[in-house]
Amino acid sequence: MPRTSPWRAAHVVLAALIVALSPSIHAPAQAETASAQAQPAAAPAQPAAAQAQTAAPPAQTIAAPDQAVAPRDQAVATSAHAASYEPKPGTARAADSFRNPVNPSADPSLIYHDGSYYVATTRGDRIGIWRSRSLATLLAEPEQVVWRDGDASRDKQMWAPAFRHVGSRWYIYYTASDGVDANHRMYVLESAGDDPMGPYAFKAKIADFGEYAIDGEPITHNGQMYFVWAGPGRGMGGPAQLYIARMSNPWTVTGGRVAIPADGGCPEVREGPTPLYRNGRTFLTYSTCDTGKPDYQLWMLSIADGADPMVASNWRQHPGPVFSRNDETGVWGPGHHSFFRSPDGTEDWIAYHAKNTSTYTYDFRTTRVQRFTWNADGTPNFGRPLAAGATQRLPSGDPGAATSVINDFDPQVTYAGTWQSGSGCGNQCFWGNDHWSGQAGATATVTFTGSRVALLSVRDRGNGIAAISIDGGPEQRVDYYSGIRVGEQLNYLSPVLPYGTHTLRVRVTGERNPASGSTVISMDRIEVY
Repeated sequence: MPRTSPWRAAHVVLAALIVALSPSIHAPAQAETASAQAQPAAAPAQPAAAQAQTAAPPAQTIAAPDQAVAPRDQAVATSAHAASYEPKPGTARAADSFRNPVNPSADPSLIYHDGSYYVATTRGDRIGIWRSRSLATLLAEPEQVVWRDGDASRDKQMWAPAFRHVGSRWYIYYTASDGVDANHRMYVLESAGDDPMGPYAFKAKIADFGEYAIDGEPITHNGQMYFVWAGPGRGMGGPAQLYIARMSNPWTVTGGRVAIPADGGCPEVREGPTPLYRNGRTFLTYSTCDTGKPDYQLWMLSIADGADPMVASNWRQHPGPVFSRNDETGVWGPGHHSFFRSPDGTEDWIAYHAKNTSTYTYDFRTTRVQRFTWNADGTPNFGRPLAAGATQRLPSGDPGAATSVINDFDPQVTYAGTWQSGSGCGNQCFWGNDHWSGQAGATATVTFTGSRVALLSVRDRGNGIAAISIDGGPEQRVDYYSGIRVGEQLNYLSPVLPYGTHTLRVRVTGERNPASGSTVISMDRIEVY
């Protein structure tokens, strides 16, 4: 998650037009019962070619397959943006599929519980949760704010909420400050009942050792709960050290802390420690290298069944990153993650944030999910990050939803006025191509059958303002400008409509905000719900 001075650059919370919710955590049974290469950021949202002209571990887990990644939804096919399940452009997508992102925010804690997915992400001034029956519709769900704090010492810079279910209560662990980064400490909320949506009440400050502390959450090993978090590294000048302490209950740390040495391929951070369990072994996965950089990535420690986590030498360091940037698919900075199981308990999934730009920025981090598998030696195999628009099968047991996707070249989209098109935008576009126009009055009309529609496309510093309407109704103005070029961003989500056939019209207004160098509007990916 973004870190501000003194140790990291200024924190910027990703602005979301709207959002959705989903989720589940790999919490062991004991806890349940305890009390790149930078893209030229030239002018408009046109393809890059044109732009160049202007500049207690559950016992049941998945057997390791022969392949490193699950063949049905992870193998990348002919296009860097196409998973093997991807239907041909212009065809309706099956009700058991989805595409990333599933939420336009960062630092996801995603769980599946009692028939619904839930996701909480960094929101800055609040704790918000999104809920959805299917992962396919999570992006279109509204945020429900479950906590705002009236205490000025902890009502700002609220980062990285993490769910835990203990007994008949839900706990949300999070980081907050008074607006000064150095004053970040960790806190926990407790639900009034057995509902992940709350209501929640403030429970406690946790693991306060008098210095900067972020990203804390519990782990359980040998039936004992521990708390792990990130704090300043000795002599390293920043939040580059992982710590662990024993817990006496879900909101109390008891005794001293122990520093856990952790490699990371860079000196900057060791943060977001998150547990994963299998066959008595506890894996501690964590993020390194500054979330604003394209090389933000996941590394991993593990500890054997029966070993004491409070003895630093009992932790085994796994070499190299276990999940990192994938320039081929246009995914940079994958990290700060959580784990969940499919609704039927047969598949393991990772939720993480990543960006569609290699530029050093804390903006534009979105939540993505994908299935992972296990190696023959019992270690997790996370594979490579899939492209944002790659169609994947839903988790096994997900009820699905009647969703579909339309590409800008599909017959459901008609254009009037002067539009250009091409594939120069590469992995920053859905199916590697898009349409764009800067001509005032030019229109793109999408005919779709459903009850809601979302538009995702490139934003850039040469983009202008669009006017968007449904079925000839009032226009909503949307600014496609961005200070850097970034692909497949959620630009518009329609209101809920009566189910049926509708038309969405995007009109190029010929206007732009003062920071923009052009009036271009792009058409790329249309999600239909």
